[in-house]
Amino acid sequence: MAATNELSRFDGELGHRVAAFAPVLLRSESASSSQIENLTASARAIFSAELGAKGSRNAELIAANTHALQAALELSNNVSAGTIQEMHRILLSGQPRHTPGEWRDETVWIGTRTDSPIGADFVAPTHDRVPALISDLSVFATRRDLAPLTAVSVAHAQFETIHPFSDGNGRTGRALAQAMLRHRGVTRNVAVPVSAGLLADVDGYHRALTEYRAGDVSPIVLAFANASMRAIANARLLIEEIDRIQELWAERLTVRRSSNAWRLLDIVARRPVLDAATAARELGVQRPNAYPPLQALVDAGILAAKAEHRLGPFWRSTEILDAIDAFAKRAGRREMPR
Repeated sequence: MAATNELSRFDGELGHRVAAFAPVLLRSESASSSQIENLTASARAIFSAELGAKGSRNAELIAANTHALQAALELSNNVSAGTIQEMHRILLSGQPRHTPGEWRDETVWIGTRTDSPIGADFVAPTHDRVPALISDLSVFATRRDLAPLTAVSVAHAQFETIHPFSDGNGRTGRALAQAMLRHRGVTRNVAVPVSAGLLADVDGYHRALTEYRAGDVSPIVLAFANASMRAIANARLLIEEIDRIQELWAERLTVRRSSNAWRLLDIVARRPVLDAATAARELGVQRPNAYPPLQALVDAGILAAKAEHRLGPFWRSTEILDAIDAFAKRAGRREMPR
């Protein structure tokens, strides 16, 4: 209950500032969820991949996970089999060999051998049972007679036990957890990066899933509760650092107050990598009119411009990107800085 209350309190604190921090926290959740699957990339690479840069395959996969998380939040009013399939379709849209959005049609297992389930740590239910099991899970996900975080934890563990897809189950299952938090009203404004909390003890998270499959629900509920509390503490540090950075920007920027450069500061805080088209769209101006405010931020030392192969220049805030990378580094530690 304490973790649920803290999630709601944190979400409520950001209610009036959702435009500033929701995108950053969403991408932090995406990166953390992907890191649990050993997919890592810098914040710069992830934000650049969202603009079409092809330098990092991992960054492209994490960017796809961001889109899946966004879909999970948008579809949270109707947590169903179709919702889950849509999350997965978006997550693996660039990997047709994994049949995005379709239930698996083969046996899957977790273990060291790839050719046989013999000796596997876990063998998922046979593929012909997946539709019925997911239908049952969808009914459970909409129940209101359980504490929200308990329901989210159990639904996530059950989803991972069903393992309904040939790939991407972990990331889709954690997206489902975000959808359920929104569905239950625990969060209304942001995706609290719970996966960042799980990163502190990935082995413990996996053990909790194993214990759930053996019939013990408590460890996975405790894992999610602890992860939520850690994630909130870490996210608060990130927000404090971004606030400090923006205060320093306000001191550096000396152009007239009517300049779009001042409006661009808020955009950069939530989108620390921009191209001219994105800056123009966010400012609501024609593309040629985006260049002067971008240059003003370069002149003030707030942005750095760099040509991206075949894509033209990208403008980046090293300070915000470093803050997001520091968030990711803290997430993997057992002890949070005081």
